Amino acid sequence: MTNKRAAITSILVANRGEIARRVFATARAAGIDTVAVYSDADADSPHVREADTAVRLPGNTPAETYLRGDLIIAAAKAAGADAIHPGYGFLSENAEFAKAVQAAGLTWIGPPVTSIELMGSKVESKKMMAAAGVPVLRELRASEVTAAMLPVLIKASAGGGGRGMRVVRDVADLATELEYASAEAASAFGDPTVFCERYLETGRHIEVQVMADKHGAVWAVGERECSIQRRHQKVVEEAPSPLVERIPGMREQLYKAAVDATAAIGYEGAGTVEFLADDEGGFYFLEMNTRLQVEHPVTELTTGLDLVELQLQVAAGERLPAEQPALTGHSIEVRLYAEDPAQDWQPQSGTVHTFAVPGVDVEFAGAGPRDRGLRLDSGIVDGSVVGVHYDPMLAKVISWAPTRAAAARQLATALAKSKIHGLVTNRDLLVHVLRHPAFLAGDTDTAFFATHGLDTLSAPLASAETERLSALAAALALAAANRASARVQSRLPSGFRNIASQPQRKTLVGQRETYDVDYRLTRDGLETDLVAGVALIAASPDKVVLDVGGVRQSFAVARHGDAVFVDSARGGCAFTVVPKFVDPSAVVAAGSLLAPMPGTVIRLGAAVGDTVVAGQPVLWLEAMKMEHKITAPADGVLTELDVAVGQQVDVGAVLAVVSDPTAETEAGEHA
Repeated sequence: MTNKRAAITSILVANRGEIARRVFATARAAGIDTVAVYSDADADSPHVREADTAVRLPGNTPAETYLRGDLIIAAAKAAGADAIHPGYGFLSENAEFAKAVQAAGLTWIGPPVTSIELMGSKVESKKMMAAAGVPVLRELRASEVTAAMLPVLIKASAGGGGRGMRVVRDVADLATELEYASAEAASAFGDPTVFCERYLETGRHIEVQVMADKHGAVWAVGERECSIQRRHQKVVEEAPSPLVERIPGMREQLYKAAVDATAAIGYEGAGTVEFLADDEGGFYFLEMNTRLQVEHPVTELTTGLDLVELQLQVAAGERLPAEQPALTGHSIEVRLYAEDPAQDWQPQSGTVHTFAVPGVDVEFAGAGPRDRGLRLDSGIVDGSVVGVHYDPMLAKVISWAPTRAAAARQLATALAKSKIHGLVTNRDLLVHVLRHPAFLAGDTDTAFFATHGLDTLSAPLASAETERLSALAAALALAAANRASARVQSRLPSGFRNIASQPQRKTLVGQRETYDVDYRLTRDGLETDLVAGVALIAASPDKVVLDVGGVRQSFAVARHGDAVFVDSARGGCAFTVVPKFVDPSAVVAAGSLLAPMPGTVIRLGAAVGDTVVAGQPVLWLEAMKMEHKITAPADGVLTELDVAVGQQVDVGAVLAVVSDPTAETEAGEHA
């Protein structure tokens, strides 16, 4: 069955968050009505509010909602949509869904079902690409892997995004890792098939954006480099590729391989052919993504194209323009995640109180080659709640400039000055990467974090001096807020005395250390030992002005519960206020392992009575599309294990307790 070749008047996006908003932006500009679908968790999301019509999918989890093709098609019918755009993830590469959409008489904004099927299995697609003359890495059978072949990479045949992937460096670990990878692949994609291939420790991830119409025209629209990754998931993407720019003739070879791969499967629409390259310019086919990619904005900003608009035109049977656009300038995209890179990329959930990126020229679509520009594609706004059911990506921030150095500088500055209140993010890591000498030199590969040290790259962006000053500003703003709410003498500064006595104290936990901020407000001004040579100019609940060594500096302060956020020209800092009195019921036993986020226990690594060492995995949680190891905090004995496989746990729940038997023995001897 072929796609309908009719004008599209109303489009349903079978997705959520920023990709739904991205498609809606192009649809609105084209005069096409928009339909959103949403889970209960997404009922108040921006993509729902922006759509002309929205249809509820009862439930919260992807399996109940965005993975229910039957419900999505029914929603399209009920809302009067005549086309469905799948976005990326969820059902975007599901051939059965595409087939059902067309069987329902709707236009499928994607490639032919046969193309999706051919590329749906990484094992079979590699065989087809090899037959078409595209370079591939040979598939390895697990039984033939020897020590000489190591390291090898286990990959899920049916999926991507890092799920079902394991690097194996010891043959003795192969069987266990195959089992775990297969189980993860089955959970994520409904297909347990995995395979092995040679793992290039310092490979470069290069991909080519392709676009093909129904009349045989195939474009290679430009390449992207997406080598900086965490857990096999992309974090920084750019166009063009620094490697391809450096290697003479590599771009032409890449384009030919991508076009050959696209033509070999009779492809139509937007797609991406992904390759793994070495530093000498050799490259090997990885997979073809039969959908729009997360990183498509960098191609749009270097070509001036609207790839979603081209998708709509191709789906309606129109021809691609006669001439491909030329590439201009350089574009870099970063993925802003609600996660803590310093804590094994631990995802965060909760409310984003403030999200503001300065200098944004355009959101979602539009703009293109110009002097320079900044684009924001985001699924959140102030007050958005990041739940536990979906990927923790908050936004994509994308720059364009005539040169790579200028694009990196512009993007780093915008991120550093952004206000992001409410959750820990990878913002500081991204800024450190963009300013790193190796990145600026184009030395980016898949081992970037390991090579340059994740602990260094994820360090707080604000300096120790900045955090100390910000802690003082936070304490003064909190005191001003207390006075403003006082019933009497509210115009006096907090702690003011005609004769100075004991100092005021506020304890704040920052990223670098805990601060006991002691100060006095006297007739002669501010007295504090926290920062030398500082004078208070003004203090209100939301703004503090300090004179530091003759330089006047302003600090914007916002409080949400026990969290305080301070922003200044020096950078942003976050603090937690330590209460003067601790609720005894909130105290947990020493050695307790607490759930860092809501999730599901998927595996146990120890049993009650086992002796464990610090850092040893005790159990694994699955949350926000990722697995997370919960490790022993110290050497000891596992005396309590309060969970079982399959159990749902809430954030802060006590999962297990590791006790120090030596301490118990000593306590008994002194009894």
